[in-house]
Amino acid sequence: MERKRVNSSKLRSVGYDEKTRTLEIEMSNGQVFQYVGVYPEVHRRLMAAPNPTSFFDDKIAEEYTPRRV
Repeated sequence: MERKRVNSSKLRSVGYDEKTRTLEIEMSNGQVFQYVGVYPEVHRRLMAAPNPTSFFDDKIAEEYTPRRV
């Protein structure tokens, strides 16, 4: 999955597959996690967020179960 870099202290890059609704997050320490069942709107809001770290912590980390890749 292709990821785009984000300006965040915690997140390095974000990828999304709309067909499988899979969000892939590369953390700043190099670990990669996938979150399944993420709606496209959540991905769009993450990418547009002024503070991607806060959005991730509030809307993704608390709502979805990660799978380490």
